[in-house]
Amino acid sequence: MTSEPPTPWHDPATSEAPTGGSGPATGRRTGDEELRILLALAESLEGDPAALLDLLRRLEKLHRTIQDGAFRNSLPEDRNRLYQLLESMEDSGGWPYIPRLQLRTFLDLLQREAPREAGAEGEQALAA
Repeated sequence: MTSEPPTPWHDPATSEAPTGGSGPATGRRTGDEELRILLALAESLEGDPAALLDLLRRLEKLHRTIQDGAFRNSLPEDRNRLYQLLESMEDSGGWPYIPRLQLRTFLDLLQREAPREAGAEGEQALAA
């Protein structure tokens, strides 16, 4: 029996599906194969930041669509079941938020690099 490498969305220590759903009899979570395909797509786009940015934006849009649609519509109306779901979410790592990188972070990194590059150019001019 060969074991597959762990993926960022699958905990190899458990074969249980997340609360509220169940995977196939193999112990895999529903959607694992589709997530592997998305990971392969991301890997194939490595080196193309514009394409990767587009993929990230589309994934974030999908996240919001699921969150505002199917997930919200599936929330329990019973107070006790809702509390149990919230406890389960807290135990399993909280809300699946996709943080958006701030452009300010990139600008700050570029500004830190600019003085270094200027210093390197000055050193090269002195050496000439």
